[in-house]
Formats: sequence, structure tokens, C-alpha cells
Amino acid sequence: MKHPNLPEPIAAYFDADARGAQAVARCFTRDGRVLDEGEAHVGLAAIEAWKADASARYTYTATPHTLEKRDRRYIVTSHVAGDFPGSPVDLRYAFTLERGKIATLEIAP
Repeated sequence: MKHPNLPEPIAAYFDADARGAQAVARCFTRDGRVLDEGEAHVGLAAIEAWKADASARYTYTATPHTLEKRDRRYIVTSHVAGDFPGSPVDLRYAFTLERGKIATLEIAP
């Protein structure tokens, strides 16, 4: 899927999200960090485990529709729909990038 307005590492993340945990982990720096549902997941193994757990619990699609740049952060608003409580919902994904990969990702309503 093409995301014409997103920086390449962020577009790669949303594409990988549909393919699984290993693909998602490859989008991050070695010491990458994800903050989701109040929990921090640091490092590639932890990020892969986080994604595998989310995929095991829920089936969903995330469709990015808005991009803002604030200082070093890219804020992507994405429409997320699936079999989780409260679906569908728009979530904010705040990315910081480093050397062509994602250094941090914070996901919040």
C-alpha cells in the first residue's frame, strides 16, 4: 500500500503492521521504543513481542489519514477498525525518526 505523504520509515511501519511482528520490528532502530496502552516496549525483541501480542488478541486495520510535523516528531492520525473494544477509533501515532528508522513511537487516542 502506498502512503504518498508519509516519510518512508513511517509508511514502511504501516505496511509492516499488516504483515506481522517481525516486519514491524525491522522498522525500528536497535534500541527503538514503543509506548502503547501505558506500557513501554524497548528494543527489537520487546517491540516484536508487543506486536505479536496485539495481533494475537485483535484483528484490525490502521488507515493513516493525517500527518503533522512538530519539531522532530511526526504525528500521524490513523483510523483503526477491528474486533477490539471501542472500535473503530482514530489513534495518534507520534514518531521520531533516526537514521532512516523509527526511534520512538507513542500511540494514544
